[in-house]
Amino acid sequence: MNPLTAPAPRTALVTGVLTLASLTTVLALTVLHGGRSSDPVGLFGWYAVCWALFAVALLALRRVPPGRVAWLIVAGAVAVTVTGLLGPPRTSTDSYRYAWDGRVQSSGLSPYDHTPQDPALAPLRDAWLFPSGAACGGTDLAPVPPTDGIRNCTRINRPAVHTIYPPVAEAYFLAVDRLSPAGARHKPLQVGAALISLGVTGALLLILRRRGDDLRKAAYWAWCPAVPLEAVNNAHIDVLGVLLAVAGLGLVASRALTRRAAGGVLIGAAIATKLMPAVVLPGALSGVRRVRDAAAVLLPTAGFVALAYLPYVLLSHGSVFGYLGGYVQEEGYDDPSAGSRYSLLRLVLPDSRAFPVLVAVIAAVALYVMRRGDPRRPWSGALLVTGWAFVLLTPGYSWYALLLIALVALDGRWEWLGIPLAGAAVYVLGPAFGYQPALTNFAYGAATVLVLVMNLVRRRPSSPGTGGSASPQVHGVTHTRSEVHPAG
Repeated sequence: MNPLTAPAPRTALVTGVLTLASLTTVLALTVLHGGRSSDPVGLFGWYAVCWALFAVALLALRRVPPGRVAWLIVAGAVAVTVTGLLGPPRTSTDSYRYAWDGRVQSSGLSPYDHTPQDPALAPLRDAWLFPSGAACGGTDLAPVPPTDGIRNCTRINRPAVHTIYPPVAEAYFLAVDRLSPAGARHKPLQVGAALISLGVTGALLLILRRRGDDLRKAAYWAWCPAVPLEAVNNAHIDVLGVLLAVAGLGLVASRALTRRAAGGVLIGAAIATKLMPAVVLPGALSGVRRVRDAAAVLLPTAGFVALAYLPYVLLSHGSVFGYLGGYVQEEGYDDPSAGSRYSLLRLVLPDSRAFPVLVAVIAAVALYVMRRGDPRRPWSGALLVTGWAFVLLTPGYSWYALLLIALVALDGRWEWLGIPLAGAAVYVLGPAFGYQPALTNFAYGAATVLVLVMNLVRRRPSSPGTGGSASPQVHGVTHTRSEVHPAG
């Protein structure tokens, strides 16, 4: 051992551990802080500190010896993930619908046939999901029709509409309900989400190791504050879609048709979990030149989605798409003048032009990825399409970006992490700022500027004597395996 160089790796490892300990501590305090409705500014302050420590942890990881990286990432992932289990869901009530849908299915009924407030399901109600009387004073409770003159309410949001979740998500809700002990309430869904989140970390490390890539990239997911807060504490089903999409892209990167077909099945399962993972399909078709190669992915994807819906179609009396159409209208996706959708586009375009331009831009990006993308790195093209979809849609729900974070971990383009941070700012600070478009414009605008600036930096040739030049390709659609990215 060289006495002049030995302390540096040890110091880097200690620094990484201490930074992770600080991040874990602040995440725990964030989970225990008040909800979004009671103190949005204070809550976002905790969020901001978490993201700052996350950045410091990534920088410390750069100097950790390669032989210690994998175990440090895994240990940090476990510590960070556990913080999400320290309290009930803080900023979302979606998991209460998950629990209800699972309970309805366990009773032998289709989740698509009845709304939560339907009197026919009254025997399934309990005091946790359906408080009554004086317990209905909370601000996060929705009223339901009274029974026998007693005031009733529920923790489930939108209790007057049918469920919106696709069949794989519903099958997961059923499985969690069947495996949960009586009176467990929200905890089984959080524990399930924590295990799935750790599964994503494992899948990322496996894919990166098999490709001889830098394992440090997995930390972009494993240590990201959005994971314990949105995937675990709020138990959003998106995390299951992320796991399936990541595993699917890992298989699609193979040249073997059987592995590509298996990847297509997993991507289909991801789509049948939360629909949004459909945005990775152009990436899965990166650089495809032969019809059979495209069919090897698309046919299994479509086939799995159709087969997943089939049992629910046969068992249900109502539409298996539930409230999907109503949700699109409610969130303003079909009316560009409503809410903060297409916010950046509406800065420069009339409201009526925003949606057509969005479709045209995303279609152009998708075509570019399919023609110029690297088939060995389908996640690079998937990140490009997904990232620009977020920039143009400017969604107000922070958990939607969980998929984007996982794609960053595969590809290494850390600048796209500004998008999930922007989504968190819009969602958490929305009540304090009256959901003004200015907040969305500032948050997503800053994130977009970061992406564009880093793209220019990456395209700029290296200085003489540095041993090479930056890749001329756009946003990492193709780049070399040996490329080392900033902050890990």
